[in-house]
Amino acid sequence: MSVARIRGAAHALPRRVVTNDELSNLMDTSDEWIRTRTGIRERHVSSGEDTSDLATQVAQQLLTASNLTGEALDFIIVATMTPDSAMPSTAARVQAAIGAAHAFAYDLTAACSGFVFALSQADKLITSGRYERGLVIGAEVLSKVIDWRDRTTAVLFGDGAGGVLLEADDTATTPFILAEKLQTDGSRGECLTSSKSLVQNPFVKFDKSENAQANRIQMDGRAVFDFAVRDVPKNIAETLMLSDLTAEEIDYFLLHQANSRLLDTIAKKLETPREKFLQNLEHYGNTSAASIPILLSEAIKNGKIKGDTSQKVVFTGFGGGLTWGTLVCQI
Repeated sequence: MSVARIRGAAHALPRRVVTNDELSNLMDTSDEWIRTRTGIRERHVSSGEDTSDLATQVAQQLLTASNLTGEALDFIIVATMTPDSAMPSTAARVQAAIGAAHAFAYDLTAACSGFVFALSQADKLITSGRYERGLVIGAEVLSKVIDWRDRTTAVLFGDGAGGVLLEADDTATTPFILAEKLQTDGSRGECLTSSKSLVQNPFVKFDKSENAQANRIQMDGRAVFDFAVRDVPKNIAETLMLSDLTAEEIDYFLLHQANSRLLDTIAKKLETPREKFLQNLEHYGNTSAASIPILLSEAIKNGKIKGDTSQKVVFTGFGGGLTWGTLVCQI
């Protein structure tokens, strides 16, 4: 049976870096206020690059490093909540840009859980035996949907993209995904929203100002934090049980990079050393679906994650939807 394996990881970021001090010139905030509450010091913000531009940079890096052309790909999945357009999809734009003529391509929208959901789907495509190779990319330009007057959201987010090349391995003796648990609770979805599409036609009255605000990220911070500290550790613990592994047997936990305090709390609830929870949010902020693959790419580059199938790694995403989910993987 074919088993999916990560054959490469890459990430791309806008060149423009915005510090906390710069944000204090736009709104009532300060570097200390942001750092002590979130752990974030700076973030990358687009100066014109759109989501497909960053995703294409990731795709090109992955192909170059693997000595492949786009024609070798069977599929491209882009996890994003900030696509260039509803159609064509961001994935279709990437497919065209890299010449992946034989690949089918689509976007997946699950907010900050997007990369985890997409990686799960890609694994099933390869283990079906029908597909050999594909890209899974998380890419966001969240600066498009930020209200830069709202310090409760504007200080949190950044732009970026990251992704992996997955290939079939017919000689593997262990699966890539050892256990998984993906969840959604739409009944709580209104606590974190963005880009609402309001009905607009000549036969209905609508408020233009309401439409403008609906496009921006709106968040009930307390509700989202409570969700994350309650439901996410439970999800991780239950997925570990499904894998017959303990937290002690996991080499690293790569969680969505939302808030350093949140990572502290989850590590404590799982009674696991904080050092196992990798973090880079101080430099990038919350990049939604891009946060985990950016973290993975850096961890591979700095040698923490070897990529030789000798390590067990947990990927956990959580965010708008509400969505959350965990994959326990052999990497």
